[in-house]
Amino acid sequence: MRSVLHFLYLITLCLLSSCSATVEKPQKINGVSFVASRLAVDDEHVAPLIELNANYAAVMPFGFIRELAHPEINFNSERQWFGETEKGVKQYIETLQKNHIKIMMKPQIWVRKGEFTGFIKMAHEEDWKLLENSYTDFILTYARVAEDTHVDIFCIGTELENFIDARPAYWEELIVDIRKVYKGKLTYAANWDEYDRTPFWADLDYIGIDAYFPLSDKKTPTLAECKAAWAPYKKQLKAFSEEFHKPILFTEYGYRSVDYTAEAPWKSDREMTAVNMEAQSNAMQSLFEENWSEDWFAGGFVWKWFHDHNNVGGDKDTQFTPQNKPVEAIISTTYKQYQE
Repeated sequence: MRSVLHFLYLITLCLLSSCSATVEKPQKINGVSFVASRLAVDDEHVAPLIELNANYAAVMPFGFIRELAHPEINFNSERQWFGETEKGVKQYIETLQKNHIKIMMKPQIWVRKGEFTGFIKMAHEEDWKLLENSYTDFILTYARVAEDTHVDIFCIGTELENFIDARPAYWEELIVDIRKVYKGKLTYAANWDEYDRTPFWADLDYIGIDAYFPLSDKKTPTLAECKAAWAPYKKQLKAFSEEFHKPILFTEYGYRSVDYTAEAPWKSDREMTAVNMEAQSNAMQSLFEENWSEDWFAGGFVWKWFHDHNNVGGDKDTQFTPQNKPVEAIISTTYKQYQE
């Protein structure tokens, strides 16, 4: 009898040991920012996301403003690319979902000549009212689409600092109106230096941050240097998450494949032309190693991913996309560790 009990005890220990050695890391939102194109997408365009081990895609319909002080948003127009319109958004969502990719819908504004949306500001009260009405029409249109297509997360805005600072009551009302038509999770994409002043996190489900935190002023920072630079940011993010009892979501994250990519990661200057894959890889690896395992961290969406995978990115590309670059393998490996 004793020998039988001893045998069962050893078997139990072995099972426990085996289980502890194979404990899976918690699943994260392993996302890409899926760029709209002129064309519809199909399974062939989605296949590289599956190979990347992505489980989410941000689908991004655009509205356009003529200038920073102009109150009218033009959207869902025949002059826009297919993927930027309501019809295109639905087609993208259906194709992605068919391939088991979940969705964050992230309507965004583009100001003519690429001016920063955080600087949108009206000169007169009547223009603020016009902007509010126009933005409500824009956002509620896509909130309804998000509900109809069973989107998992809806982002109510992206980098609109001046608009929020000037009209906080409007944003509180807008969130109430969105919740009337959309029943999923809500977030807002605050710029990395804006999130701690955004007033309505208590009303949302995720604290969304476009995570372009400066890490190093070196041409090619090492992995260790980038990792060390995350320490103060992580302390702030953890405390902020605990204050609001909400997880942090990187609604955008990424680095260009250029020299000095970690100095001001938000820059998209055409003058930055020196290709540097090592700098991009080191910065990205540090972001993963310092954030993805944290309990307060929900995941994020890499900026940015194009549908025609075989013909974008590559070893001469200096832009954000990780496609066909060494960093793509880093993303794939990390995403695989944090999936179901």
